[in-house]
Parts: sequence; C-alpha cells; structure tokens
Amino acid sequence: MESASSSAVTTRSISSASGENNNYMVMKEYWQTWQAGGLHKVLCMEGGDDDSSYAKNSQASASAITLCKPLLLTAIQSMKLFFIETNEGDSDTAYYDSIRIADLGCATGYNTLATIDMIVGSLRKRYLNECGFDPEFEVFFSDLPSNDFNSLFRSLTAMFDSVSDNNNKTLNKYYAAGVPGSFYHRLFPKSKLHIAVSLSALHWLSEIPKVVLDKTSPAWNKGRAWIEGANKEVVEAYAKQSEKDLQDFLVCRKEEIAKGGMLFILMAGRPESQPPENQLGDDADSRAKHPFTTSMDQAWQDLLDEGLIDEETRDMFNIPTYMRSKEEVENAINKCGGFEIKRMEYKRIVEHSEEKQQEWIMDPVSYGRAKANLVRATLRPIVEAHIGPYLCDQFFNRFQTRVSSDFNLLHKTCFYGVIIVCAIRI
Repeated sequence: MESASSSAVTTRSISSASGENNNYMVMKEYWQTWQAGGLHKVLCMEGGDDDSSYAKNSQASASAITLCKPLLLTAIQSMKLFFIETNEGDSDTAYYDSIRIADLGCATGYNTLATIDMIVGSLRKRYLNECGFDPEFEVFFSDLPSNDFNSLFRSLTAMFDSVSDNNNKTLNKYYAAGVPGSFYHRLFPKSKLHIAVSLSALHWLSEIPKVVLDKTSPAWNKGRAWIEGANKEVVEAYAKQSEKDLQDFLVCRKEEIAKGGMLFILMAGRPESQPPENQLGDDADSRAKHPFTTSMDQAWQDLLDEGLIDEETRDMFNIPTYMRSKEEVENAINKCGGFEIKRMEYKRIVEHSEEKQQEWIMDPVSYGRAKANLVRATLRPIVEAHIGPYLCDQFFNRFQTRVSSDFNLLHKTCFYGVIIVCAIRI
C-alpha cells in the first residue's frame, strides 16, 4: 500500500549514510505538514497483508468482537424488522426495500467481513422465519479515505468467489460499497440505515487537541506519546475533544438511522470508577505493558538520545485515542436524544492466552517482534507522517528492542477494557 503520508509531504530521502538524520527541519516539514492538513488524511490502520498489516495483527480487536458477539446477536433478534405491507387487488403483498447495514470504521481484514456476514445471516434467518421472504441486503464499509479499501474488497471478493467455486451457500451474499469519510460527519442520507455498527474504532479521536500541540500551553504533553498518567491539563483537553467527537458521531447517526434501527458500538473504554487520567484503570501491570505507554515513550527517547530527532519532534507526537467511561457514553447519548439504550457493558479482555505468554517468555525476541507488528499495524501511518519513512523504521526497531529486552515486562499481563453499547433509534 502506498503510504498515507506520501501524498501529504514532499518526498525527501532521509539517509543515515548521508548524515541527514540530524536535519531537524526535514522532520518538522513532515509533522507540520500532516498536522496542518488534518489527522483524517493520515490516520488509518496499516493496509496490505504483510506481517505488519492490520489484517494480520488485529487479534485484540477480534477478541473484543468475539466477546460482544452474543450481545450483538441478541440485539438483532429483538430489533424491529423493516417492511411495508400494502393491498394490491385481492391479496396482501409485502413490498420491501433492501436492508441497509453500515460498518463505521471498518479498517481491513477478517474482523469486519466476519461480523457483517454474521449480521446479514442472522437478519436473513429472521425475515425468512417471521415474514416468509428473503430481503436483499446492502452493506456499506466506511472508513477514512486513507484506509486500504483495495485490500478490503479483494478479501471480500475472494470470500464470495470461494463460496461460488465450492457451491457453498453458507456465506451470506450482499451488495457491498465503500464509503470514504469520517464518521464524525454525515455519511448517509436521512433515515438511510437500518443497522450501524462501529467496532474498535470510536476511541480514535477526530484530531489531537490544539492546546496539546502548543508548547506554550500547560497542556503541552512533554515526554509522553499518550495521556495515561499525564498532567490534568492534557487529560482535560483530550476529554473535551472526546466529548465533542462522541456528540458529533451520535448526532450524525441520529439523522442516518431509521426509527427502529439499531446502533451497536464496541470501543476501548476504562472502568467506571477510574478518572480520565487513569485510562487503563488501576491495574499497574496493564499500565506498564500497554503498547502506548512505557515501551512507546522509551523508543521515542532512544531516537532523541541518539540525536536522530529533537525534543520538539518527540513531544509533538501524540496518539489520538481516549478511553471513555460508561458514564461519559451514557451522558452523550442522553444529551443527543433520539436513542434508547438497550444495553451497555464494560468488559476486560486479556492481551493473549497464558500459554502464549509462557511461550513468549521463553522467546522474548519473537514477543518483541509480535508487539512491534501490532503497533505498526495501528500507528505506522501517523508515525511515518510525523518523522518520515526512514526514521519510522528506526523508531519501530527501537520499540521492538525495548519490548524484547524488558524481562520484567514479559512476566506482566496486560488487560484491555472495552465498552459495548446497543441503542435503538426512537
């Protein structure tokens, strides 16, 4: 996949052999350009299907989706079915438009395709059993324009072709379309959708708060890539941006989802009892081992100590994610109006099995490589936009080394918190 930053910055070679790594003006050209042009132009999961792609490093998201699958199936079984009954002549005829489903923040790979197949299959079965007909389905895969839609639709086509080749009717076919754009803005006509899902996406913010990027501001996030444990001014700026973003998201969905339709959200979240500065709760091991905290900050510091970047370049990099609490989500939904919350839960998932952890303790190099690929899959596009391709590779090399060499960290267990919401449009 062509890097998302390649169209946003002037192509320049940063070669260690030529000694240009100390040219801080080149790096500033990178991050000043993409930040001025907007986060939405570069934020995406890593495309393609190589070892560092999101398609091959989305196990955490897959675990979260598996966790929420029973709730999603229950919601589908209880939601309204859409059709119109009219009289024509002497008989009642059921006329129906297609059933329209959107995956907002779809990214690429198996997770979105498997989820949509499950939704379509469950709805199709209900229509056949309860209404006696099989409606057509339209599915809209939506994400930022920087998303690798090509890989997504290649995977979808391969799935459909495989079914056709094997005369297998178990896969639920539907009409598919891509919708590029931010889910913080309108994406569909009024009352267009019957189901909208957003899985492992809504914790990504629309932008990094401007005060966090102002080194004269108390919210200047010096020495950190994220907000876990940061100063209260930094956390407050993120919380304010998160509140605005969630409200924008809900207002748009309120317009787009037909009455009786369903909004289903799975996003990273924090425990109810924890303040915003404790994004990962009160679990010290999770705070230490989370990929956005200790090893991340150490890798940036390594580049600084080696003279590859300056302090401003390090401090200007901030990860645009915020873990909301159930209370924050509930308040936003109530403020928006137009939705009735049917179910909301906070759950925790472990980063990997105990067997896998023991395996990696015996092979820390493999663990470091796996963790680095995980972070590449989610952050590489914005890291590359920030410091360019050469230093981006150097950064992830440092990150991998830090992870694999910290034996104390290897023995810790990291948990991820998620919030699951099912709401009906009223």
